[in-house]
Amino acid sequence: MSDNRGRKAGRRNGKAARGAAAQPARIVGIDVGGTFTDLILMDGAGGGLRVAKVPTTTENQAYGVLAALDSTGLPPADLATIVHGTTATTNALLERKIATAGLITTKGFRDVLELGRRTRPQPYGLKGTFHPLIPRELRLEVTERMDAAGAVVTPLVEAEVEAAAKALLAAGCTSLVIHFLHSYINPAHEQRAAEIAKKLWPNAYVTAGHAILSEYREYERGVTAAVNASIQPVLDTYIARLVGELKNRGFARDLLVMQGNGGTVSASIVAEAAVNTVMSGPASGVMAAAYTATQAGFPNVMTCDMGGTSCDVGLIQDGVPQVSGELELEYAMPIHVPMVDVHTIGAGGGSIAFINEAGFLQVGPESAGAKPGPICYGRGGTRPTITDANLLLGRLNPNALLGVTKGVSIDEIRGIFVEKIGKKLGLDAEGVAAAILRIANDKMAGALRMVSLARGHDPRDFALFPFGGAGPLHAAALARELAIPKILIPAKPGLTNALGCLVADLRHDYVRTVNKPLAALDMAEVRAILEAQIAEGKATIAREGVGVEDLVVIHSADMQFLGQSHILAIAVKSPRVTRERLRDDFADAYWRRFEVELPEIRPVLVNLHTAVIGRRPSAPLAALAQTDKSLGTKPVAHRRVWFEGGWKRTPIWRREQLAPGTRIAGPAIVEQMDATTVVEPGNTVVADKLGNLVVTVKP
Repeated sequence: MSDNRGRKAGRRNGKAARGAAAQPARIVGIDVGGTFTDLILMDGAGGGLRVAKVPTTTENQAYGVLAALDSTGLPPADLATIVHGTTATTNALLERKIATAGLITTKGFRDVLELGRRTRPQPYGLKGTFHPLIPRELRLEVTERMDAAGAVVTPLVEAEVEAAAKALLAAGCTSLVIHFLHSYINPAHEQRAAEIAKKLWPNAYVTAGHAILSEYREYERGVTAAVNASIQPVLDTYIARLVGELKNRGFARDLLVMQGNGGTVSASIVAEAAVNTVMSGPASGVMAAAYTATQAGFPNVMTCDMGGTSCDVGLIQDGVPQVSGELELEYAMPIHVPMVDVHTIGAGGGSIAFINEAGFLQVGPESAGAKPGPICYGRGGTRPTITDANLLLGRLNPNALLGVTKGVSIDEIRGIFVEKIGKKLGLDAEGVAAAILRIANDKMAGALRMVSLARGHDPRDFALFPFGGAGPLHAAALARELAIPKILIPAKPGLTNALGCLVADLRHDYVRTVNKPLAALDMAEVRAILEAQIAEGKATIAREGVGVEDLVVIHSADMQFLGQSHILAIAVKSPRVTRERLRDDFADAYWRRFEVELPEIRPVLVNLHTAVIGRRPSAPLAALAQTDKSLGTKPVAHRRVWFEGGWKRTPIWRREQLAPGTRIAGPAIVEQMDATTVVEPGNTVVADKLGNLVVTVKP
């Protein structure tokens, strides 16, 4: 949804909104992952760079955040900015640890959330269950009706709204959704019903569907509003406790929270649209990748974020991450708010390998998580994982693993691999480990194909940007599989998501459905919608009170041909866009996508989008390039490492040895605090001036 043209236009539009903030003295990015909580502190006061990686505290993520801050040795009072990426809302949804929400909707439409699009949980057979976020007994109807043009068909009966709100309170609901038919085109009834409910509701957890998503399709809009209401109390409680703890420790400024669209929002208002924080963790990594890769001269990259629990892949073209408004977190849970477009699979370092019911070796999606974790962490794990497989094959240093509670011998891990899997497949421990890696790599390569080849992109036109604690371990195999010529490994792969928090800007996205043929469109209405979205975004950023250097405004439009269901997004340069410009840009986009011209069919403007972005001070990437001349210019050790083709005596390098301009050839292992990089035989590596490693893959 963003491009350089929009950025330039936004700068012209946003001069008046510049904040007074200069480059912060000390800025902190903290990201909570499934296994570790990562921190990067850039100390502009002369202290350089500080990093931390502590185990995630799944019972309350705030404990891990505070532990990471404590490890810096600086009191929170000395910090200028803290930006936090959290998985609290995503985990709450996936684990259904959500608040009890009630729904008030148009008479006759209480079952919209359950009927959905009449798809099935399983594509084949008649098995599968589905439980909507809001059960039927908590979905109540009231008399009201708008038509598709926004005209009142049946007036709102306010007494029924009051009675329904009281009934839902009596039933134990914590939060409330108001979701009326066609509210996207005329929200008057929803607004009035929300006013009535808020007078009765004991807290602020009242969600009006149009305020979260002003877009047609009552099912997707309703589910998105239901998601917001279900996680709003969860996020609000978590953020309130974290902010309270930070204030008790002297942090007097506002906490910023990452959103799924790749931007940040003030903690003071984040719970109002809690749904926007879903998938914020993967988004922060993609934003860091775009920021880093563009500065390194690689504007086109595919990202591969492999952590302890999952692997997230995405695509960045011309320095711009792909953004989608059609995420389906799981079956029948469409979340139609703008989010950085990532594809997630269950292939993290902690993914468990096992023999399935068919007798085949399977890897994931179940993960050992932070507790008990892989066997080698010594926290009670007894099931083989990808991390354990990498350890057995010499790719990981058993004496340098993070998060180890009690050491576990290689022989003990080898015995478990043979007992659990090897005996059933006729393989020794190393054979099992090699099979696990092959299956995991195939899964990740498939995910990368989904975001590239399946969408018309040739992987050979991109570089691979691996990060996460395990990404660089597997990057060479993935690049070889997909014929990707270059790999760009960032300076701190295991802390890239935390870097994403540092470089992310404030961002608020708005959408409004128009759904009219272009020929019948009132262009004054288009301008009014876009200008209203700009005004709302500027007002929200002003309300946050966070200093920004500039405002950027980016517009786009969803268009389709009349009678078709496929929608294409096109960039809109200005609110004063003309009908002819929309028509020509859509025709160009359609040709690029399908190489078909359809001049006889009328184009339709479906939705108008606006992103209002408050640019925060930039983070200097060069600070990440830390070198240590005392380590010398020769490998620090050698050990046996397994590659496809057998075992090889392999030199081991420390990342701090590789000063800018340093060149090494594979096979090699590059170790650092937060990640390990595998350089396959035939590949070469050069360190650039920003601390990245540029790997040339052998054809």
